Amino acid sequence: MTDTPRTPLTPAEVEAAARAAHAGQTDKAGRPYAEHLRAVAEGVRRRGGDEEQIAAAWLHDAVEDGKLSHRWLSEAALTRRTKDIVLAVTKRPGEPPEAYAARILATPGALLVKEADLAHNADPVRLAALDEATRTRLAGKYARMRALLGLGG
Repeated sequence: MTDTPRTPLTPAEVEAAARAAHAGQTDKAGRPYAEHLRAVAEGVRRRGGDEEQIAAAWLHDAVEDGKLSHRWLSEAALTRRTKDIVLAVTKRPGEPPEAYAARILATPGALLVKEADLAHNADPVRLAALDEATRTRLAGKYARMRALLGLGG
């Protein structure tokens, strides 16, 4: 991957790229996906994250969801750290949760991004919009990942 060949994208440019990549996408409750991205980026900011982590928060699902390619990420004017965080939080097909958690924990800055992602995903208001079976399944999934990552509550 290319290491910052030019001036990194500004925070506004990263946000615009993420919003454009996810345009028309909705979450499980039918809400615009950009609301989730904004909430995760804001959660990272509130938790003391830096600009690289906030940029990764905006892009955290783009590669996983197939909205942006690995090549796009490789060639993007982003810092090496931002790219590493995005790749760390990108789930791989068939990957065991333990391996996913280990990669996040091994990547500087990634845990904060995943913590903010899990916090928004597990928001009771957000979960309340889902049917009971989905809500129960997701709550268990998020709790297990929090435990694997050593995050309380």
